[in-house]
Amino acid sequence: MKKTFAKIALIGLLSISLFSCSKDSVSEEPKDTVSVNANYSYRTDEDEVLNLINNYREGKGLVKLQKIDYVSVKSEEHTNYMISTNSVNHNNFAERYSSIMSALSAKNVSENIAYKYSTSQSVVNAWLNSEGHRANIEGDFTHFGISIRTNSAGEKYYTNIFVKK
Repeated sequence: MKKTFAKIALIGLLSISLFSCSKDSVSEEPKDTVSVNANYSYRTDEDEVLNLINNYREGKGLVKLQKIDYVSVKSEEHTNYMISTNSVNHNNFAERYSSIMSALSAKNVSENIAYKYSTSQSVVNAWLNSEGHRANIEGDFTHFGISIRTNSAGEKYYTNIFVKK
């Protein structure tokens, strides 16, 4: 019984760590500056997630975050990657981190990912119920971006990137 509980606890901890990523897991330094000329058309569900996060932050006395199209473009690239590989992961986070740090002269970058949540409220609730995700949502950030895309099976994939400028 104790071994079963220990296995379940370990799987739970691994799951949490797989779906929230911060600079602590990045060893690369930012690369050369890149262009930040980006336009992003926000979908209704993306705006809903951003508004829910800002409403939560405001309720905690935290600064509201501002959208940056470049960050949402980077989020979209990763969301599309997860769909194309049929996996939920933080692969290539070091590259996103480096690109955003350089392009925006940022001080910090972090991301939350998720999939299979059908509503904006359900994904935000799940993130808030996870220590690592909540830490990103409550973190010392000033800006954010998001991408929500649906695969051919109708499952939603989410990438939400936080930035401190």
